[in-house]
Amino acid sequence: MPPAPRSDRRNEHSRRAILDAVFELAATKGYGKLTIEGIAAAAGVGKPTIYRWWECKGSVALEAIAERLGSAGEFPDTGDIAADLTEHMRSMVDMLSGDIGRIYRGILAEAQTDPELMDTVRAVMVDPRVEQCARRLEIAVAAGQLRDDIPIREMVEIFYAPLYYRLLLGGNDLAETPAVVEYVLDGLRPARIER
Repeated sequence: MPPAPRSDRRNEHSRRAILDAVFELAATKGYGKLTIEGIAAAAGVGKPTIYRWWECKGSVALEAIAERLGSAGEFPDTGDIAADLTEHMRSMVDMLSGDIGRIYRGILAEAQTDPELMDTVRAVMVDPRVEQCARRLEIAVAAGQLRDDIPIREMVEIFYAPLYYRLLLGGNDLAETPAVVEYVLDGLRPARIER
């Protein structure tokens, strides 16, 4: 396994060329046809340069899409959990509806047989959003907007499941995913006691 990338040794011009090349190639030719050789040629660098900084094509492609995402997908906190979750889901759908989503699907497919890439996917894409979601749900539970008898991590999984189902399996239109938030919340809200 190559050593971990050292950002202090990266040439920013080469790094930018590589990230732009991997995104352009994956978006136009498809992630499955992406190769390190092709990335190197398009970026005007040698393969060793890429391998010095990234362990595989999935790692470099993941950095390329993560960079384009920036802070998109962060959770708002307006005090209204339904509005905040719906806004977050809209933001996620916007991110995943185009080239980023197509590339991310390819990375996720490859990660199924590459445990190191899966660890990178979790660290870069999944875990930060899970942590943000969990914090926002904890606030909603404390405010009495959501039930307190369901573990927060289970709530997070219930919330994201429709998005990943639609992204990966195409079960329904991805753009309609924010509408599912209200159905999910119906099951997570505290029961009203009739008097």
